[in-house]
Amino acid sequence: MPSALPLGEPWPENNRLQAVSTGAKSFHAYVHIPFCEVRCGYCDFNTYTANELGGIKRSDFHKPLIEEVLFSAKVLRDSNLEQQPLSSVFFGGGTPSLFAATQVGEILSALNEAFGSLADCEVTLEANPESASEELLESLAIAGVNRISVGVQSFDPCVLNTLDRVHDAGKVRAVIAAAKSLGYRVSADLIYGAPGETLESWRETLLAALELGTEHISAYSLIVEPGTAVARKIKKGELEDVDEDLNAEKYELTTEMLEGAGYGYYETSNFGQPSIHNLAYWTSQNWWGYGPGAHSHISGSRFWNHKHPQRYAVALPSSPAAGMEVLSLRQRLEEELLLGLRLSSGVRANLFDDLEIAQGKIDQLVAENLLEVRGERVLVTKEGRLLVDRMVVDFLS
Repeated sequence: MPSALPLGEPWPENNRLQAVSTGAKSFHAYVHIPFCEVRCGYCDFNTYTANELGGIKRSDFHKPLIEEVLFSAKVLRDSNLEQQPLSSVFFGGGTPSLFAATQVGEILSALNEAFGSLADCEVTLEANPESASEELLESLAIAGVNRISVGVQSFDPCVLNTLDRVHDAGKVRAVIAAAKSLGYRVSADLIYGAPGETLESWRETLLAALELGTEHISAYSLIVEPGTAVARKIKKGELEDVDEDLNAEKYELTTEMLEGAGYGYYETSNFGQPSIHNLAYWTSQNWWGYGPGAHSHISGSRFWNHKHPQRYAVALPSSPAAGMEVLSLRQRLEEELLLGLRLSSGVRANLFDDLEIAQGKIDQLVAENLLEVRGERVLVTKEGRLLVDRMVVDFLS
């Protein structure tokens, strides 16, 4: 089941956000489509199958999302926050490809009318191979989607079975070929580290992904979340536990093969032509998250919506937020370090002074070839990428 929301302060009664100068230069929208035909065994995202919706109809669910778009435009206007056109829109889930193209188009029209969008606005939709027909892709392109993120996960049938994925390699290839023929920018999204997956199996998945010729490949390590089917099977001994040492080998193989094929890394788990939307998260730009359980970051405030689609929908047209927090300067600096060190561009060197991190800690990691100082920037090395999260914990402890 989906994980719990964080605790926070209540949404302000006057529906106004504080105007805090954070350095954000762009505005983005995330739209959460919470529907799935079945829940995959590893997933703890905020998703719901038909029998969990309590009378909510998928065919009508674009309407509350549009209500939130209208609400957000009023909040930003009344808060006297600078109005910026959209640089990116991302439809995530769940399974956004279960929405009709007309629903996606109506949401995009509402966003564009409320905020406008840049001429090169990146509009991404996550698609599962089994629900992304060529006809749907054609209609989505007409609606304004220009980038497709395909949930490939693996080309190993045994791994797909472990993850409760129902597609096969043939379907993946057909969907990506159709998307490319329609002019989409395409990302192939992979997961490594499933119980029983060998290093050789992962190598074959990477080779198959490279043959697709997509502009972007993401490769994330499987996190076994408490309460998921995979976690229960591991606990019962029905599946072997995740081998972190083997996962480290898989990540090293990933960087070797993808970078060797010309897919430069721009974030620890993302390779190829950078996604504008992904970079917005990693650089703490402003984004509004629409839909059940969606999180937003606007002018130094974070807030998150009620999770169940019914609870979310009945809250509108007032705020659907379940809670919020205004980040302190210290929190913003810590996030800058946590997120920025994952990027190939690294972080500004004086950030460590702002956080009062001893120079000796940096020098030690440079000596160990885990960090490098390049002008006014500090970057993780190839050897340091595997340890970047641990480094941040050490810096802030």
